Amino acid sequence: MGVKVVRIPTGPSISALGKLKDLISKYDLDLWTTVPTTNSHVDVEVPPASYSVFMKETNNLLNGAGILEPVSIMHEDLGQSILEESSVSDEYQSQMRKAASLATPAWFNAYHPYADHLQFLSDLAAAYPSNAKVVVGGTSIQGKPITGINIFGSAGSGVKPAIIWHANVHAREWITSMTAEYMAYQLLTNYGNSTEIKGYVDKYDFYIFPVVNPDGFVYSQTTNRMWRKNRQSPPSGSSCYGRDINRNWDIHWSDTGGASTNPCDETYKGAAPFDASETRTLAAFQNAKKNSTQGMKMYIDWHSYSQMFFTPYGFSCTAIPPDNTELLALAKGFTTSLKAVYGTSYTYGGSCKTIYKTTGSSDDYSYVVTGVKYSFSAELRDTGRYGFVLPANQIYPTGIETWAGVKYLLANMK
Repeated sequence: MGVKVVRIPTGPSISALGKLKDLISKYDLDLWTTVPTTNSHVDVEVPPASYSVFMKETNNLLNGAGILEPVSIMHEDLGQSILEESSVSDEYQSQMRKAASLATPAWFNAYHPYADHLQFLSDLAAAYPSNAKVVVGGTSIQGKPITGINIFGSAGSGVKPAIIWHANVHAREWITSMTAEYMAYQLLTNYGNSTEIKGYVDKYDFYIFPVVNPDGFVYSQTTNRMWRKNRQSPPSGSSCYGRDINRNWDIHWSDTGGASTNPCDETYKGAAPFDASETRTLAAFQNAKKNSTQGMKMYIDWHSYSQMFFTPYGFSCTAIPPDNTELLALAKGFTTSLKAVYGTSYTYGGSCKTIYKTTGSSDDYSYVVTGVKYSFSAELRDTGRYGFVLPANQIYPTGIETWAGVKYLLANMK
């Protein structure tokens, strides 16, 4: 028997939720649900040695709290699910090795090593030299360039208002980098044959960064599939690596309740705002765009999983953004357009109200500090059947439906 991933309902009681969190801590279990909340659920990994006794205590707790919804199993054997997620046929591997370019439709049939992501971007830019080039948006703590692709129209690079998308901020969220690359591929391959796409590319300057946490991403591929943070060295007095680079931006960083001060926690915000190289350099990149003659029009931070689309704010559940009405209308249009493709349902709304409080997040920083009106974040597929370990056969449908939502945004931004 391998490690299982189970979904535990939380019910309405704050007391019962506290007891469940204590139980998870008692057995030192790894959470997939970053911030457990009431009237929701907690997704947690349970190793074989703890499974029987943990489940017995959990069921006793739920029964005592009057929570009738059953515990469900997301992964019977997580190790097997991870193997299946990354398994590709010998024929596919042979085709990709022989291919003159990785930038083909076949790319989206599987997940790929980090080095191949860099090659994909290079090959894609080389195939469309009049409309694309590889760019660096920052530097990781281990010195890796944060590599992306700049897509531009007839005016050339650096002229039209910038649109910046970040993906794989959290290392284990592999579907996000594939989805960002799918959208880059759509912009370039359709520029010459779609007046709609040509209109977007001629109007905006796209900067798409599929992997903004390269150190963590590589670690998730080589060492620990469930790694989330960057790979920053532990602070003094701790042995735990990494900052959550979506809690480290200099926006309401010192507020309580939206991030952790414990270096061992998944949402550790760091010792100071921007003490992560990734956040510091990415912020400088986008601020330079906004403050240049071209300006900056849109920011989206792509995550998984939960099927949600967020507007500001994350740092407050009561403050209302000045552009709230327009941003919510756009978010609704995104979810409606996305759902029209395969029927995939997304929830939308202000980040804090819709999921939980977050401080030091990139979308809030982009909206408030950089001054980008159209700042959003998203949680892609699914809602928990597979969670982070989304099968490769869902890469294409995730990309296709997300692109439909994004096209709505591009068409309706003022």
